[in-house]
Amino acid sequence: MLDPDSKLQGIGDRFAGLPLPIQLEGLTYERGGKRVIDGIDLLIDSRLVTVIMGPNGAGKSVLLRLLHGLIAPTAGKIMWAGRPLDRLLARRQAMVFQRPVLLRRSAAANVSHALGLRGIKRRERTMRVAEALRLAGLKEHAATPARVLSGGEQQRLCLARALSLEPDVLFLDEPTSSLDPASALVIERLLLDAQRRGIKVILVTHDVGQARRLAEDVVFLNHGRAIEHQDSESFFANPHSESARAFLRGGLVL
Repeated sequence: MLDPDSKLQGIGDRFAGLPLPIQLEGLTYERGGKRVIDGIDLLIDSRLVTVIMGPNGAGKSVLLRLLHGLIAPTAGKIMWAGRPLDRLLARRQAMVFQRPVLLRRSAAANVSHALGLRGIKRRERTMRVAEALRLAGLKEHAATPARVLSGGEQQRLCLARALSLEPDVLFLDEPTSSLDPASALVIERLLLDAQRRGIKVILVTHDVGQARRLAEDVVFLNHGRAIEHQDSESFFANPHSESARAFLRGGLVL
């Protein structure tokens, strides 16, 4: 984990406006008669990168979708700085999925379309598109059809599009799981730059090395329950549960 003080340099007052803490109370989600998220009580107040980890089927992606408001809980609630998610709060969030979701348009048009949906005027859209593509290393691909880009380039485009919205909270679901190391490194650099600019990042990853590099705190899920929530240094040095210890060893998690 990077030194917290170094992460906070140059942010100014951006953090003051973040909708934190995020409070989960009895959060439950059932699908097909199965309880996928099982009564989670959780408080997320870190202003930096929160990583959600756990074995396959633990409920990580479902939890992310609940937080982002893509699906509604069966029971329980999620509060953002003491208020439920509403349209205004939803507009302050963005999400990047595991598999790139792109329109049949150029790279630049994909970013511009998202900005247009947010009501950004054309002149400002042009500037934001150019800056987003530059940061993602895609400036030379502005006119390239998005769906002919490589997998790594497509995922960088998705992240560039999300960041162009200037969200307060950015959700990412395994954004580098199928990428080569070079593309994964670009994604990680973009995320570190985002959190330096005061964006709250909530990241699902199975990559322990990535979590060590990025996380300020770690939520560990198993069987739909939040088994642990610690600062990253404590979690990786001394996880409390046997399931987390097994996960970090690369063993079977029961």
